[in-house]
Amino acid sequence: MLSSALRTARPLLLRPLTSSSRSLALSHHRPQMAPDPTRPVETSIRAKLTEALQPAHLEVLNESHMHAVPPGSESHFRVLVVSERFEGLPLLQRHRLVNEALRDELSSRVHALAIQAKTPQQWDSNPALAKSPACMGGSKHDETVADKLKAGRD
Repeated sequence: MLSSALRTARPLLLRPLTSSSRSLALSHHRPQMAPDPTRPVETSIRAKLTEALQPAHLEVLNESHMHAVPPGSESHFRVLVVSERFEGLPLLQRHRLVNEALRDELSSRVHALAIQAKTPQQWDSNPALAKSPACMGGSKHDETVADKLKAGRD
């Protein structure tokens, strides 16, 4: 299970954004990951959030492995987006910007999206990605999952 979690966790930046590194990150000299053809939904999420919000820091985590879905699924994601576009906006409006950027994915391929939307100042004061709670419905620990998965294949 741990190796599965490590395979799906792919942050864009590996170190917290500090005030000394913010100017570099905000000048669009961020490291870019090559698109992974085996993860088209994750690649699309990264590309669309980058284009729409020009994030100083972006993490896209595929958490599908924590749910009752077939191996390799791309249906449950957690994103951390740090952007100057969020300055002065309430949390609800920040989430709306993320949801709007990912409208196609949310209406078709993505079942669940957890969002952390921070300003660079908020990220500087707390550079952490929240943990997802345990899945309460249809998780791998649900004794009826095998039946549900079998029924879905029939």
